[in-house]
Amino acid sequence: MLLASLNPAAVAAGADIDDAVRIDGAVLSRSDVIGAATSVAERVASARRVAVLAKPTVTTVLAITGCLIAGVPVVPVPADVGAAERRHILADSEAQAWLGELPDESEGLPHIPVRVHARSWHRYAEPAPESTAIIMYTSGTTGPPKGVPMTRRAIAADIDALAAAWNWTAQDTLVHGLPLFHVHGLVLGLLGSLRIGNRFVHTGKPTPAAYAEAGGTLYFGVPTVWSRVVKDIDAALALSSARLLVSGSAPLPIPVFDELVRLTGHAPIERYGSTESLITLSTTVDGERRPGWVGLPLTGVQTRLVDENGALVPRDGETIGQLQIKGPMVFDGYLNRPDATAAAFDADGWYRTGDVAVIDAEGMHRIVGRESVDLIKSGGFRIGAGEIETVMLGHPGVAEVAVVGMPDDDLGQRIVAFVVGDAEPAALIDFVAQELSVHKRPREVRLVQRLPRNAMGKVLKKELVQWH
Repeated sequence: MLLASLNPAAVAAGADIDDAVRIDGAVLSRSDVIGAATSVAERVASARRVAVLAKPTVTTVLAITGCLIAGVPVVPVPADVGAAERRHILADSEAQAWLGELPDESEGLPHIPVRVHARSWHRYAEPAPESTAIIMYTSGTTGPPKGVPMTRRAIAADIDALAAAWNWTAQDTLVHGLPLFHVHGLVLGLLGSLRIGNRFVHTGKPTPAAYAEAGGTLYFGVPTVWSRVVKDIDAALALSSARLLVSGSAPLPIPVFDELVRLTGHAPIERYGSTESLITLSTTVDGERRPGWVGLPLTGVQTRLVDENGALVPRDGETIGQLQIKGPMVFDGYLNRPDATAAAFDADGWYRTGDVAVIDAEGMHRIVGRESVDLIKSGGFRIGAGEIETVMLGHPGVAEVAVVGMPDDDLGQRIVAFVVGDAEPAALIDFVAQELSVHKRPREVRLVQRLPRNAMGKVLKKELVQWH
């Protein structure tokens, strides 16, 4: 059963808790979630696919849970998505209706309301493990977003593997303030809690004060959240009573890692994944937590690094290669995109992540970045932009940084850093040369007011190249 804690018989026998879900000012017991979500299931059971405007509300929680109970694939749509992208998602997914809240433009789809106070105790058979639970769309950095069908089997395998790695149990209270339209906030945060049976608290906006007041044992956050937490000493100290702090969705700057250790006493868990693969790598509750490294393969996951010719790359902690993955949580293919699916897998079924990484002799992984924009070939060296960015973020005059490779007649590519901050460019170049090999220093540092980002907060490096 995917949502194992939502077992009506177990709840009736005494497994209920009064505050299973706290979100948007609402508090739901486990029986509230079952009864209201089953009422939703009755309203959508005959649908083929439905769209949900994935705001962090009780309506969203019940809409998505109801679809999972009924076995109807749900398409989470970001609330702030542009009109053209929303139309693409709806047309590509062939969603038949909006369930729950309506956006400003419904695009002509009918509306199915969610009745928060309605209750039903109808029993639905558990859908097949290989059936699609969610169709999530990629962030669209290289064209229109692609639909990624996630099976119930893949979601369950990923949550169970993370539970083992993090000692995540029903006794935890999981807290986050992340969006409910991507893997981190929805699959791990909400569905993970409904599978494992822990209390789930969504803070709305992920402010340091809200995190401090939540009283959780397990916290999820992106690096921006943790950067703000360490600047709020009272909030950081309040998190010292937690059991585990987890960071993901982007690299955590080493200075922020170190400040979390100093202020909270917790070395944060870092992990790696994608929409297509869910989470596949993580540091563990009992293992080493090395700043800048995303850990070991989860249970059932295999990884390898290959060069441009497909030959294996040494696991020496230094040599960069293309990261490929196999595992029970990896998707089967993109919706309506056989061409993209074929390009995503090799002949032996290895998923080409598009990321470049290094692996050391102990199997620890460090993600260098995206192969298309973060692997820089300069003067015969293969250099990872992420390594340089991590070092530069350790300089007090750097608030944000993005490193790219620019065409160069002599070097092939030269390293250029775009920096938000007040560091002196020449001093910053010398700083990197002292911390890393000299050939990894930027040849140019440009101070800018902002970095271009997409809706998920990821830097648009191809746009930076055009700026230059």
